[in-house]
Amino acid sequence: MANLPPESASNHGILAKLGLHRRELRMWAMYDWAASSAQTTIAVAVFPIYFTTVAGAGRPDGQAAAYWSLANAIALALATVLAPILGTISDYTAVKKRMLGTFMGVGVTACALMYLIERGDLLLASILFIFANLGMQGSYVFYEALLPHVAKKHEMDRASTAAYALGYVGGGILLALNLAWISNPTAFGLPAEGTLPARLAFVSVAVWWGLFSIPTLTGVREPVVKLESDESRGQNPVKVAFTRLFETFQELRKYKQAFLMLIAYLIYSDGIGTIIRMAAPYGSELGIPQSTIISAILIVQFVGIPCSFAFGMLATKIGAKASIFFGLLVYAGISIFGYFMHTATHFYILALLVGTVQGGTQALSRSLFASIIPPYKSGEFFGFFSVFSKFAGMLGSLLFGVIIAQTGSMRPAILAIIVFFIVGALLLRFVNVDEGRRIAEEAEAEARPVAA
Repeated sequence: MANLPPESASNHGILAKLGLHRRELRMWAMYDWAASSAQTTIAVAVFPIYFTTVAGAGRPDGQAAAYWSLANAIALALATVLAPILGTISDYTAVKKRMLGTFMGVGVTACALMYLIERGDLLLASILFIFANLGMQGSYVFYEALLPHVAKKHEMDRASTAAYALGYVGGGILLALNLAWISNPTAFGLPAEGTLPARLAFVSVAVWWGLFSIPTLTGVREPVVKLESDESRGQNPVKVAFTRLFETFQELRKYKQAFLMLIAYLIYSDGIGTIIRMAAPYGSELGIPQSTIISAILIVQFVGIPCSFAFGMLATKIGAKASIFFGLLVYAGISIFGYFMHTATHFYILALLVGTVQGGTQALSRSLFASIIPPYKSGEFFGFFSVFSKFAGMLGSLLFGVIIAQTGSMRPAILAIIVFFIVGALLLRFVNVDEGRRIAEEAEAEARPVAA
C-alpha cells in the first residue's frame, strides 16, 4: 500500500467509492449542489405555487396557468436554440467556465429579483422565471461539457452519479429550510401573514446558487482547446460554430453510437420528465393534500442521495448501460403502480420508487454519453444533449393531453407513459458502447492541441 501513488492509494477510501477521490472531481460536482436549489425551490416546489396563487391573483381562471406554460416554453425554446451554438463556440474558444459563470449569473440575478414579485405581478413573474430557467438550463450545458475533461473514462459513472447525489443534498437542504420558514414564519422572526417568507426563499436560492458555484468556477481547469485544422485558427467563433454544427450533422455516421444514444435518451427521458412534471397534478386530481405532495418531493430528494451513489457503484459492477436498463424497468413499474394509486400512502410509495432511480438513471445517461464522444467536442455534443433533454417531456405531455381529452382522467395517461420506457430501452439496447468509445478515442487522438 505504501508504494502506491497518492491517487491510487485514495482509491481504497470512501471518497473513491463515491467517485469524489480527486479534488477537481469534488469541485466540479459542487455545481450540482449549487444549481439544484433552483430546480427544487424555483422550478418544482415553491415558485410554481407562488406564481399561480400570488402573482396570478385576481386574474381570470386559467390565465396564470397559461402564463406558466408560456414562460416554460419560451425558456425551453431559448435554451434549445442557444445550447448547441454556444456549446460549439466554447469548444473553439475555451470559454466553458466563462459561459457557465455567465448563465449562472443570469439565473442568480433573476432569482434575487423574484423578491420584488407581489400580488398580481404575473408578467414580472413570467419574465424572471424565463431568465432563471434559462440560466439554469444554459449553465448545465457547460457544466456537463466539463465532465469528460475532469473525469477519466473509468471515473465518469461514479463522478456523474455522485454529482447528482450532491444535487439532491443541496437542493433538499435548502428546500427543507424554505418550507420550514414558509410554514412556520414566526419561528424565524418573520411575519405570519404576507408574502415575505416565500420571497426570501427566492433570494436564498440566489445566494445558495451563487455561493456554492465558486468551487466549480475556481477549482476546475478550463479545458485545452483542440482544433481539427489550421483553417479554423483566427476565424470568427460564431462562424466556426455554425460551420462545425453543420459538419456534425454530416458526421453523424461517424458518431452513430452517440447519435443513437441521443435518440434513446430522448425517448426514455421523455417518460421520466413527464412523470416528474405530472406527478403533482395527478396527485391533486386524486385528492391528495398539497402538504403530502410537497413532503413527497422532499422524500424524492433525500432518497435520491444514497440511491444515486448506489447507482454509481452498480455501474462499476455491471456497467452504465445495464444500470440504466434497471432504472427504466423500475420506471415501467412506477407507471403501472401509478395507474392503481388511490391514497396518500400510495403517493409516498411512488415518491420512494422515483427517488431510487431518478438521479442514477439520469446521471448514468450523462456519463455514458460523455464516454462515447471525443472530449474536444464536448461542448458541441452536450449542446445537442441539452437540446434533446429540452425536448424530453414534450411528447409525453402531448400524449397526456390527448388521453385526458379522450377519457377525462390522468389515470390512463400515467399508464401510457410506459411506452416511452419500453421504446427507449429497445433503442438503448442497440448502442454499442465499446465501439462508441473506440471512435471517440480515435477522434480525440487525431485532434491537435492549440499551441500555447
